[in-house]
Amino acid sequence: MKRMSIHKRISITKRGFSIIKQYCPGLAQGKAVYELINSIQPFISVWFTAQIINEISSLRRPKKLLIYILFVSLFNFVCAVLKSIINHVCNEKESQMWSWFGKIFSDKQISLDFVDLENAAIQHQRQEAEENLYMFGNGLAQLVWGVPTLVRASVNILASLVMTVSLFVSQSGNKVIDNPLWILIILVCIALGGLSNSKATIKENEVFMKWCQDTVWFNRAFMFFGRELYMSPEKAKDVRIYEQNAIAEKVLDKLIQHDSEKQTAIFKMSIYPAIAYIIIGLANAVCYLFIAAKALFGAFGVGSIVQYVTVLSRLGEGLQDLMYILSDNEVYCTHLQKLFEYLDIPNHMYLGSLTVEKRDDNEYYVEFKNVSFKYPNTETYVLKHVNLKFKVGETLAVVGMNGSGKTTFIKLMCRLYDPTEGEILLNGVNIQKYNYNEYMSIFSVVFQDFRLFSFSLGQNISTSAAYDYEKVRECLKKAGFDECLDSMANGLETFLYKDFDADGVEISGGEAQKLALARALYKDTPFIILDEPTAALDPLSEYTVYSKLNEIAGDKTAIYISHRLASCRFCEQIAVFHAGEIVQKGTHEELLADSKGKYYELWNAQAQYYK
Repeated sequence: MKRMSIHKRISITKRGFSIIKQYCPGLAQGKAVYELINSIQPFISVWFTAQIINEISSLRRPKKLLIYILFVSLFNFVCAVLKSIINHVCNEKESQMWSWFGKIFSDKQISLDFVDLENAAIQHQRQEAEENLYMFGNGLAQLVWGVPTLVRASVNILASLVMTVSLFVSQSGNKVIDNPLWILIILVCIALGGLSNSKATIKENEVFMKWCQDTVWFNRAFMFFGRELYMSPEKAKDVRIYEQNAIAEKVLDKLIQHDSEKQTAIFKMSIYPAIAYIIIGLANAVCYLFIAAKALFGAFGVGSIVQYVTVLSRLGEGLQDLMYILSDNEVYCTHLQKLFEYLDIPNHMYLGSLTVEKRDDNEYYVEFKNVSFKYPNTETYVLKHVNLKFKVGETLAVVGMNGSGKTTFIKLMCRLYDPTEGEILLNGVNIQKYNYNEYMSIFSVVFQDFRLFSFSLGQNISTSAAYDYEKVRECLKKAGFDECLDSMANGLETFLYKDFDADGVEISGGEAQKLALARALYKDTPFIILDEPTAALDPLSEYTVYSKLNEIAGDKTAIYISHRLASCRFCEQIAVFHAGEIVQKGTHEELLADSKGKYYELWNAQAQYYK
């Protein structure tokens, strides 16, 4: 594996910390302050302890002893209070850390071009970045967890060097023991301990990375078969009726057998640190022998032995931690790089700058001029040479068989995609020139696969925390939900589903569709687009919605995508799609009069169900 340059690692690490600061403010800083206090405290304590022992063993001055004892006690008390407060704050922030990390992906998903949301390669890239973060804790979490180690290593090295100067300066009277060469020997021993620990970490991480790559499929499969399949309420009926648990259990058995490979990897990862600790132990033994020899020849008192043994141990630990953090940094920089590659996916769609004209007369004209479209990475045209013009206030039905291009037509009009060829005009101007968000604001859409949220009924309709009470009720009434609303004890404050409220209500598919329609009406835009608006409604409710079509649409342009041609009778204009082309346009009566046309064929295929 190619090593990453120091410059690149610094750049990636800095960006990682900036993301943590943005999404988890105060967490890394809090951990740094906590560890600073936690690391300095032992050095202060051991220095005072050494002075107390030396005082007791030699001069025995009561006032001096009392000052030492009071000062170290007060210092430890203040440190304990500060650490307790900071630790409480950090624990609370860290408990929310994973949720905030999830928001990183949510924010990116929202900002992506819609075309990229449906791009399998990009979604696979997101999945890999999420797996690194959630399954193995790699990347951002390691940065957070590495802060205390870095602070501890820095304090241990700096403080230990300051407090060991007197060890080598003090003279014992023995030329061998006082030889300056011992400084080099001790430092080499400590460095060997740190270096061996660093090498062990690198080897351990290499094994771990290979194991991670080998177990990506393992984790995905286990998450699906061991969790999602069994625990998802949406899949529960099919799992029971078709006994899909039998398939899942066979897969899980294979996954458990795979666990033996995991044990081998764990054994390999444990061998390297074990060898490192043997080397570290030998290095510590040399340091202890040197200190004991100097004390034996009278270079310093008994209390100083405690100080030097502790400080040299801390110096060794500091070097080991520093080596570890440097080698570990390369590992999580590799994972962060994958995360950043996903976050850096550019937006290619031109967002435009023109302001959408706010017309009091609602005179908006939309025109498709010779529009053709094929989805990315395909060569098949879904739409071919589509020409259509309509204005606000008209009702348009878009009909055709499955795969005829109806939904793609709506996606292009809402600018979720841009045409491959041709152009779409709003009041004579190419829609790509308008400010993207402003252009989107003139459409209300109820897609066939719409989603409601586990918020209150009023918030679901208004799509905001605050809402106009009367306006929400009026929209629900137009959508045919008023009777159901009257039966709810908490009215518009009733929560949908039980995710956040134990008294939340579960609604049927038909009721959900009415709420989606009410939400589109509440937005109050010049264009309202309904993709199969009555698919989940019973025939009576369907008839009620269509008979109130003009009232629901008002002065808006209402565009209906439907497989049920009965809805077309209420529309002023009908566009019949077939194989990606508009093959017929006209009113219901005009199209039905053409016995050779596609509309006539579709109508008569369904007519028996409406007699």
